[in-house]
Amino acid sequence: MTVNVPKYGRLELQGNRWLLTDIPPHVAIRLKSIFGRIQKTQTKKFDLPFTDEMSADLAWFMERYPLEMSDKDREILRNGRLQFEEDRASSEAIFLPDWQPSALYGFRPGYAPRHAQSQAVELLHKKRRLLLGDDVGLGKTWVALAAVAGSPYLPAAIVVQTHLATQWVEEFVKPYTYMAAHIIQGTQPYDLPPANLYIFKYSNIFGWVDVAATGFFKAAIFDEIQEGRTGSSSAKGRAMKVFADNAALRLGLSATPVFNYGSEIHNILSYLDPDLLGQWDEFTREWCKIGPGGKWLVSDPNALGSYLRESQIFIRRLREGRKINRIVIDVDYDEDIAEKSEDLARSLAMKVLDGKFAESGQAARELDALARQVTGIAKAKSVAAYVRILLEAGRPVILAGWHREVYKIWLDELGEFNPLLYTGSENAKQKDKTKKGFLNGDTDLIIMSLRSGAGLDGLQNRCSTVVVGELDWSPQIYEQLFGRVDRPGQPEDEITAIFCVANGGSDPTIVSVNAVKRDQARGITDPGLGVEPVYSDESHIKLLAQQYLERKK
Repeated sequence: MTVNVPKYGRLELQGNRWLLTDIPPHVAIRLKSIFGRIQKTQTKKFDLPFTDEMSADLAWFMERYPLEMSDKDREILRNGRLQFEEDRASSEAIFLPDWQPSALYGFRPGYAPRHAQSQAVELLHKKRRLLLGDDVGLGKTWVALAAVAGSPYLPAAIVVQTHLATQWVEEFVKPYTYMAAHIIQGTQPYDLPPANLYIFKYSNIFGWVDVAATGFFKAAIFDEIQEGRTGSSSAKGRAMKVFADNAALRLGLSATPVFNYGSEIHNILSYLDPDLLGQWDEFTREWCKIGPGGKWLVSDPNALGSYLRESQIFIRRLREGRKINRIVIDVDYDEDIAEKSEDLARSLAMKVLDGKFAESGQAARELDALARQVTGIAKAKSVAAYVRILLEAGRPVILAGWHREVYKIWLDELGEFNPLLYTGSENAKQKDKTKKGFLNGDTDLIIMSLRSGAGLDGLQNRCSTVVVGELDWSPQIYEQLFGRVDRPGQPEDEITAIFCVANGGSDPTIVSVNAVKRDQARGITDPGLGVEPVYSDESHIKLLAQQYLERKK
């Protein structure tokens, strides 16, 4: 007996979208509840992206609610579902215990990627899109080089932070591989010399978009890809999109891909796989909610993190072993210094609340900058006094801040220790000189900008103590900062990270906002990990303080 299966509408492929029509109201409600990127107010016609993953999801939906289709579209849907399942199975096999890597070429004798790095390379070659979030020190640079060495994906464009271009070439490409590398100079295109790797800086890629648009670079590798978190609102974000869209292989590297609120992940993935999270409005409908100040927050960071891992666009492995001893020190806040800026702060605050939109926004930015600078200055001498205790005990220190006016106070207060600067004002050569001077023992103190040291390698050979003298709005900045010393080669069993926090100015507000952002980042990058207890042992710091006082008697 033939059974007539009821149909609940029609599904057809139009261009790069699946179009659903004639859907009964009760089925439309179920459809919108399952496919969150569809607007809740949308009726009659619904469209979804044409991807293998969506084909699998629609095939599953149709088991409950059959839809009319042409034979051609039904075959396309079936093939998409099968391709999705095949890709999933073959990718998962890479992480099974008995998996063995394929031979990799292009490395000098005695050097080869480790097993975990080879797994990432294999997955990237299979998917041609990957966000690698491995913990600091696990060898993301090795993965990048192994992904292109001896491959069809040469020449490759590698985009790095300004201070890291020389490090990539001198400390990785030259000693470990046979590949030739050229560091791009400036924003004005010129005849490129023959090379396998072209090293760009985020500060100059916008000048080379016309070259990238030709497809000359077969791979686009973005080191510290969080640099593109603002998306198309910045010139470098727009340039990154051109480089990525015209490359066959796309790789993003970052142990901290989410710096602030979780919605940044949409911009990050737009360079690697723009179809995965859909357009901005689809992404926010499916995954986000409005938070304080009108910011988009990810509603369930753990769910989004699990989805990204299941989609195999994102992998992350954590390093075990060494502890980071996080200590919060209450430092004095000079009220007299703060009061000198009170009149300007009051004027800016009034504009924030009562001004026109543009005027209010500008005033808010100026008030934020003023509050943070005043806070940094008001506690600068107390921070310096604390760092002095560490230095006089013979302990090399990285002291992190943000404002030039604060640096000047630290330089004056700690001048006898010959501090060296590694901030946004120093060029690449000056930063290399600072690094060498610190490693050679010319100084025990580097004053580093909070946002100038990401990816820097080598300091772990001499230092295990970091002091945060000024706070940052992004908690992930601290993780990058601590990663300068918490790396392979660190001889100490424990890293000491000291936060100097005042009970006035902007510090209390920043501390509270950091907590929200930290939850967003943790859920997306490490779903299911939960809130880890903070290890904090002040005993040896107190001992240093006691010894210091005894010396001064």
